[in-house]
Amino acid sequence: MEKEKIVSVGGQAVIEGVMMKSPEGIATAVRRKDGQIVYRKKTISKSNAKLMKIPFIRGVVILLESLFVGTGELTFAANQAGEEEEELTKPQLILTLAVSLLFGMGLFIILPSIIGGVVFRNSTALSSVLEGLLRVIIFLSYIYLISRNKEIKRVFQYHGAEHKSIYVFENKEELEFENAKKYTTLHPRCGTSFLFIVMMVSILIYSTLDVIIPKPDTHLMRILLKVGIRFGFMPIVAGLSYEIQKYSSRHMDNPLVSLLALPGLKLQNITTQEPDESQLEVGMTALRASLNMEVNAINIEEEQK
Repeated sequence: MEKEKIVSVGGQAVIEGVMMKSPEGIATAVRRKDGQIVYRKKTISKSNAKLMKIPFIRGVVILLESLFVGTGELTFAANQAGEEEEELTKPQLILTLAVSLLFGMGLFIILPSIIGGVVFRNSTALSSVLEGLLRVIIFLSYIYLISRNKEIKRVFQYHGAEHKSIYVFENKEELEFENAKKYTTLHPRCGTSFLFIVMMVSILIYSTLDVIIPKPDTHLMRILLKVGIRFGFMPIVAGLSYEIQKYSSRHMDNPLVSLLALPGLKLQNITTQEPDESQLEVGMTALRASLNMEVNAINIEEEQK
């Protein structure tokens, strides 16, 4: 008997809207200030199809693609919602993505490493423990602080709408926003859960490397080595984290897997909020458009003709 192919959809919240990605394409739906829903659809490039089949490598590829596409859809949404005048060009997108990646790695990876190395110069174990604690504290503090922003709260509501819409698809129900109301805003394949897994995996891998790799004689060189290791092994951390999340999301019926996934799900109580009906409608519009289904919204490409 032929094994049924698992078709998955994913997405992200944007300003006043939702982006959805399915095997059929990528669609972003946004509610304008006048109440109208507009959307645009993009086909998915097949250039990385072979890499997507290689475990660990595919995680890095998917992460970079998601960041690039997500940044572009964020600017589109901001433009349609009236927050920005123009969309970013491709060079501007690349620069924005590069700066964002460097900022994220600097804040969550490099800064804790440097502080840990400076405070505990002569103890690898204590330095690693402090680094891990700081990484988690900075991560949780960052999420909490941005959640206090009024505009970010609306993005988090659309994040909840994204998850609820995906649950309707996964449970093979009719893709109408009314069917999404009953579902939770928490989802095991969420980016919040992925970031938490990255935090935990990075602590484990970097602590192990700190123990087994010989230390230079000078303190400055030891700090530089730690920073170099963090940068160099980040793709491995990302690839392994992706495989862990991919496996766990398909085995949530396993009590142990469910328990290990619980912290990431709990964090989503901050990064997702209960959406209203109008936000659910936007989420479902994006999902239907990504699947090449009929939608009651304005196609931005047709509007601009």
